[in-house]
Amino acid sequence: MAKVRTRYVCGECGYESTRWLGRCPDCGSWNSLGEEAAPEPLPEKKLRRKPGAGAQVIPIDQVPRENMGRILTGVGELDRVLGGGAVEGSMLLVGGDPGIGKSTLLTQVSANLSNRGKTVLYVSGEESARQIGLRAKRLGALSSGFYVLAENDLDVVMKRLEETGPGVCIVDSIQTMYLPDMASAPGSVSQVRECAGRLMRYAKLSGCIMILVGHVTKEGAIAGPRVLEHMVDAVLYFEGDRQHEYRLLRAVKNRFGSVNELGMFEMTGEGMVEVPNASEALLSERAHDMSGSAVLCTVEGTRPVLADVQALVSTTVFGNPRRMASGVEQGRLALLLAVLEKRAGIPLYNQDVYVNIAGGLQLSEPAADLALCAAIASSAKNRVLDPSCALMGEVGLAGEVRAVGQIERRIGECVRLGFDRIMLPQGNMRRIKVPEGITLIPVRTVAEAMAKLL
Repeated sequence: MAKVRTRYVCGECGYESTRWLGRCPDCGSWNSLGEEAAPEPLPEKKLRRKPGAGAQVIPIDQVPRENMGRILTGVGELDRVLGGGAVEGSMLLVGGDPGIGKSTLLTQVSANLSNRGKTVLYVSGEESARQIGLRAKRLGALSSGFYVLAENDLDVVMKRLEETGPGVCIVDSIQTMYLPDMASAPGSVSQVRECAGRLMRYAKLSGCIMILVGHVTKEGAIAGPRVLEHMVDAVLYFEGDRQHEYRLLRAVKNRFGSVNELGMFEMTGEGMVEVPNASEALLSERAHDMSGSAVLCTVEGTRPVLADVQALVSTTVFGNPRRMASGVEQGRLALLLAVLEKRAGIPLYNQDVYVNIAGGLQLSEPAADLALCAAIASSAKNRVLDPSCALMGEVGLAGEVRAVGQIERRIGECVRLGFDRIMLPQGNMRRIKVPEGITLIPVRTVAEAMAKLL
C-alpha cells in the first residue's frame, strides 16, 4: 500500500510546509499549521490549462457605468448594515458564535425574499431538510419559492444551482462543503478556499446573491483561510451574549457600503425581531440613583445611539489593582485612568476599576472618552450624576476635551429621548443650533468637566 503524502497548511494565510512548524513563517501566527493529505500529482496531459474566456482590455473611461441593482431583504436592520440592501451578484459572509442566531435570521430573510418573487435555495451541510422545515414552520417562514437542499458535496450543489437558477443562494456553512476530487477533509484550508472560489464564480456569472455562513474559532475569527474574507464582498459579524436577548450585527468589510453601520436584533421565540430604537432599548433598565453610571451618545455609521456606560471603583486588596473592561478596549481604559489621576487629581493607583457598556455594545470611537471618565469619577467619589445629562467628547493625554463629529445628529438623539442637559467639547460650540429648552455645557478640560459634574 502506497504511503499517503501529507502537508501542513497554515489556517490563517494558506502557507504550505512539508513539516510541522510552531509558527508560520509567512504570517507569524502560532499553532496555525494543520496536517492534511497532499493532492496527487496530475499527469502531464492534465496539467495544461484551458484557454480563458477571451476578456478584452477596456480603458477606464469606457467601462459601463450602469448601477448595480440592490435587493431589499425585508429585514430593515440587515439592509442598513449592507448599505441599502444586497447587491446582485455579490457574495456575503456571515459569522458569529454558535447559537447566536445566524441560521434563524437567514431563514427569515429567505422567506421574505421568496415572498417578493425571488427564488431562494438554502443549502445546509449541517442540518437535514426536516430540521430546516421545522425551524421555518416555527418562524412562519413557509413559502413556495423557498427551496431546501441538504447536501455537503459541492459538485451536487453546483448541479442543483444550475437546474434551479435561484436569485439567492444561502450556504450553511462553507466549512461543511467539500469537493470529492480533493483528498483533504471538509473544513481544511484547501477545501474552503476551492469551494468558496467555485461559488464566487457562479455568483459573478449568474448574478445570484451568494450568502455564506462561516464558523468562528474560539478567538472569534472566522475559521478557515484568511483569503476567504478577501474573496467575499461583505463580511458580517453577529455579536452579543447568547444569554442576552440583544444581538448586534456589524459589517467589518463592505465593498458596497459603510463598515460603520450597526444593526440591532432581539432574539425571541418567533425569531430575530428588529430593534429600530436602539437607544431606548439600551437605556430601558438604567439605574438613575446609583453612582458610576453615565449616558453617552455614540454614532454607529449614520445612526446615533445612546448607551449606558457603567463603572465600579473599589479599594483593592491585592498588590496590583485590577483593570477590567467589557465593551471598551483595555488599553484605552488604562490611558483614561492615567489622565484622570494626573490631570483631574482623582487617585486610582490603589483602586480596582471595572467598566461595562450595557447591552453588549462595543465602543470604538474616541467620543466615548468623556463619558467613561465621568462614570469612573462618579463611582470613585460615590456621587450620582445628573440622570438628565448626556456626555460626549474625546480626552487627550494633556487632559483636554477635543471636538467630535456629527454633533448636531448626536444632540438631536439626546433631545428625542428627553435629555435636556448635554456636556460637549468647547470646540463643538461654533456654528451650532441649540434646540429650545436644551442646556449645553461646554468644557475645555477633563478637570473642568469633573468639577461641573461632581
